[in-house]
Amino acid sequence: MSVPTLLDHIVIAGPDLDALVDWFAERTGVVAAPGGAHPTGTANALVALTVAGVRGPQYIELIGPDPARAGEPAPETFGIDRLAAPSVQAYAVHPEDIDATVAGARSRGFDPGDVWELSRRTPAGELLEWRLTGAAADRLDVPFLIDWGTTPQPGTGELPAIELVSFARVEADPARLQQALAALDLGDGVAETISGESAGYRLEVRRADGAVVAF
Repeated sequence: MSVPTLLDHIVIAGPDLDALVDWFAERTGVVAAPGGAHPTGTANALVALTVAGVRGPQYIELIGPDPARAGEPAPETFGIDRLAAPSVQAYAVHPEDIDATVAGARSRGFDPGDVWELSRRTPAGELLEWRLTGAAADRLDVPFLIDWGTTPQPGTGELPAIELVSFARVEADPARLQQALAALDLGDGVAETISGESAGYRLEVRRADGAVVAF
């Protein structure tokens, strides 16, 4: 398994953000840094990734319902409302031109979703703004596209870090996914597709003690 060259971040979602952060820390020894809340009813915590000896800008996003909005219906983002336990749910890639990539994919028969704007504030009050496609709402097997514009990519900030060993998508029948990836035309920028009995993501990281943890 290899690492996508255009990888922006990997999404691990759960039904409870605080429990998700604890779960990740127990498995990896790394406590994710608070990220902030989204208008969609979610909040996140972040861990930078070291890839081939280089720290960031890639990162892991731990995401769940915003604890400050307890009592509200669980958000549908990344299928959080259907999760009973933490799960690697999606990943984002950053093409050189998000609008051209969307237009090209549509011309080749796959619609990655409209490009829309999203934002969150950090615990320090800094406003982060970005543009992304909505594919993650419908096709979790396909990467969603992201463009940070003038906002610094979160993985470049002062975050705890862990080494990324490998990341891939497992599919029992890869044909449908491979058609969508071909339409996106991002080459090796997306996760490798491997055959397996159950569809999902396969993520491996290396702890500080050298042990490899698989998700």
